[in-house]
Amino acid sequence: MTRARVLIVDDHMLFAEAIRLALEEHDIEVVGIAVSGEEALTAVRRWHPDLALVDIGLPDRSGLAVGKAILQEFPETKVLALTALGDPRTAREALRAGFQGYIMKDTPVTRFIQAIHSVLDGQVVVPRPLAPRVAGALSAEEEAVALLSNQLTPREREVLVLLVEGASGQSIARSLGISPNTVRTHVQSVLTKLQVRSRLEAATFAVRHGIVAIPGRGIARVS
Repeated sequence: MTRARVLIVDDHMLFAEAIRLALEEHDIEVVGIAVSGEEALTAVRRWHPDLALVDIGLPDRSGLAVGKAILQEFPETKVLALTALGDPRTAREALRAGFQGYIMKDTPVTRFIQAIHSVLDGQVVVPRPLAPRVAGALSAEEEAVALLSNQLTPREREVLVLLVEGASGQSIARSLGISPNTVRTHVQSVLTKLQVRSRLEAATFAVRHGIVAIPGRGIARVS
């Protein structure tokens, strides 16, 4: 039987080397370690691995973007997100991008190897505590945020995006082709609907809860 071939994409070399040893002890070949998104793409083009383990927090670009690029260029290569961040929103984004799973860096070695084999067998893996929310269930906080944000009109969302970008009232008016008075009306409506007191609070709330898009950002459960 042909050994599975894995590429590790992680800029933390001690961790990457520990993963390499664990995989090789379980008869999984590690073709290389890449420490950046650029190195990862070069390595995939050279080695054509069966699986790329991609850290979400790479130094040069988002691991999500790197994984998407790998999948677009080499759809036969499976991609598994490797992260210290137990965030269901990020996990959902990874799965929507085509990743075959999302696994935590503190996963015990035995379960980690099981997850690798599950992905190679065609399953999608996520940590058990995240599975319900990744599958679509919302936490109480997420439900509350959704209730607030769903009140926003399309125009108010446009204003909120510009607030997140740090635009002034005059700049918003020019961008949207509306008067400064209309901008003030929209801003006040946004503050009221999101139950915040200032433009800064509105922008912070929107970023924290993913209400607006910020540029650059079947399930097997892993206990």
